[in-house]
Amino acid sequence: MKILAIADRPPQRSILETVAEERPEIIITLGDLDFFSLRDLEQIHDIPKIGVYGNHCSGKYMGPLGIENMHLETKEVGGILFGGFEGSIRYKTTPEALMYTDEEATRLLKNFPRVDVMIAHSPPKGLHDEDDPAHFGIEALRTYIEEHHPKYFLHGHTYVSASTLESMLGETKVVHVFADQVLDLAI
Repeated sequence: MKILAIADRPPQRSILETVAEERPEIIITLGDLDFFSLRDLEQIHDIPKIGVYGNHCSGKYMGPLGIENMHLETKEVGGILFGGFEGSIRYKTTPEALMYTDEEATRLLKNFPRVDVMIAHSPPKGLHDEDDPAHFGIEALRTYIEEHHPKYFLHGHTYVSASTLESMLGETKVVHVFADQVLDLAI
């Protein structure tokens, strides 16, 4: 399945141009984006659009752009089951920020079903982490992968080197997305 994934930075070129050229089967947003950088999505009605919010998101742009919020939800597209988790590890106490302690994330994901592709803003702990606490992964996401073995886990949030854009955690390919990327998922 060909996807257009967008995370953390505005797309490098027009979304409409990318869609016309690449013909993705689904568009996925992975957070820390805004309405204006994704405005082209208003004009796309024939491709499913799903996403999760990041820790710096307003929590208000998905609806007007026709993006289905996948936080703790699942959706089947083309025979592939997608699921999602928003936000990052809690590193400050701002109540409206989309951040979770590991304990909160564990409770939220406790009964979340197995999906083929998990989309999240943050990485699983221990993969694609940075050195500062604001960019550590979430332990509950790692546990989810270890217990449910999704084929793919897509995330943004961190700024990793080109050599670590894709990693394996057991049977799951963990893919870091930055700005816009077209990916072919073999499922």
